[in-house]
Amino acid sequence: MNLFELLVGEDNHPALVTPGGRSLTYKQLRENVVGLVSQLNSFGLKRPERIAIAMTNGSPMAITFLAAALCGTAAPLNPKYKQEEFAFYYEDTQAKALITLSEGTEAAIAAVTSDMMLINAKVNTDGTLNFELVKTGSQAESSNPAAPNADDLAMILHTSGTTSRPKRVPIRHRNLIASANNIIGAYSLTAADTTLCLMPLFHIHGLVGCLLATLGSGGRLICPNGFNALEFWKLVDTYKPTWYSAAPTMHQTILARASRNTEIVKANRFRFIRSSSAPLPPIIIEQLEATLNAPVVESYSMTEASHLMTTNPLPPKVRKPGTVGYGFGVEVGIMDSEGNLLSQGSLGEVVVKAPNVIDGYENNPQANATAFVNGWFRTGDQGTLDADAYLRLTGRIKELINRGGEKISPLEVDDVLLRHPAVAEALAFAVPHKSLGEDIHAAVVLKGEADEKELLAHCSTMLADFKVPKQIHILDQLPRGATGKLQRLAMAKLLNIGQ
Repeated sequence: MNLFELLVGEDNHPALVTPGGRSLTYKQLRENVVGLVSQLNSFGLKRPERIAIAMTNGSPMAITFLAAALCGTAAPLNPKYKQEEFAFYYEDTQAKALITLSEGTEAAIAAVTSDMMLINAKVNTDGTLNFELVKTGSQAESSNPAAPNADDLAMILHTSGTTSRPKRVPIRHRNLIASANNIIGAYSLTAADTTLCLMPLFHIHGLVGCLLATLGSGGRLICPNGFNALEFWKLVDTYKPTWYSAAPTMHQTILARASRNTEIVKANRFRFIRSSSAPLPPIIIEQLEATLNAPVVESYSMTEASHLMTTNPLPPKVRKPGTVGYGFGVEVGIMDSEGNLLSQGSLGEVVVKAPNVIDGYENNPQANATAFVNGWFRTGDQGTLDADAYLRLTGRIKELINRGGEKISPLEVDDVLLRHPAVAEALAFAVPHKSLGEDIHAAVVLKGEADEKELLAHCSTMLADFKVPKQIHILDQLPRGATGKLQRLAMAKLLNIGQ
């Protein structure tokens, strides 16, 4: 089985919808993808060659990803990278070609090497795509290989690499299909569902949690060219999505604008709202559910698991805010540092085992020896499983703050700060300390009037003394990575504290 077999929708049912543009039915999508794979083969591309993609969000990116994954190995990249970053990823993946739209990706094109092909994606009047070979690479022999099988690589992504060189994550067709089917089952997705795609399609959340899960259920995917908070409610009113999946920062932005769109909110109730990619503070879940009148399900995902690992279920099953639910098609355990599985209720490292988990990092035996133990993948996150097997995360092991031997979960401090009415965003983090080893600071973005003294007093009423931040920094914005993740580990350095 390969990704093409996920495209199960009825021939005339809409598959991809471009706001303000054309829609593609499942029949058009299937025929277009087959034609594009044939074009790529005619250019000389085949498995397992890496095909880099640098395109903004939208239907063309979705179609290109499917074609690249079925021809060779898709390597989607953030179109906002600088030239030097593109050059690194081309070299690291040994990319044979770059597919891009003709405008807006000058840095990606400038980084193309002499032995790489450059391919332009052109949008036809009916919304389908055509590929144009702009520059040939080192090989140009036409090929006509058989369709990929379940074990063939579909895609290569990289870990975030916030503290070290990013690791290559090779994801097979069987991994992606297993994860998409787990998502479809977890949320009972059907052809009657319409998804609004907000997450970038160079990221596992967007590619699997939005694109493949929707197409695999026969549903309709609305593909704007990126997340725009000003357009969100207009798109909701126009296309009536039944659900959307997003990172916490997006949910907070959507929530902030809901009060200006009360009529649209009332008229367009979501079947559910999904959060992933980073922890969603319980206070934000409470506010989202109260304002949008729809269940919010927090899930837990990683690139190495082809996205989904655990999720809270939909009503009438029990949702437990503050947890990330339980495994769907995924076995979840808690392990100590010696590799022993711990009993229910114990605190330790979260480990998973499932068909959607990758076999290992590419050409990285050292990382594999650490991350894969007795068939389990070590996530690097700390947590506990309760009596119902719901997982409660206490944070990334590297992000836990060790204040003189007292271990502090920064997520707990974030949630307390966010409960202050003047705080819009909050991020607790470790700073170096001569005698304690580490101390705790926090950074906040305000939406009302408050000063550091008031915020510290608020923390003191809800946290044990050793968890109260030593200092709170009031900023205009919090630093984020390319996918919107807050840069907790880099905060002390970014603010030049204790350096």
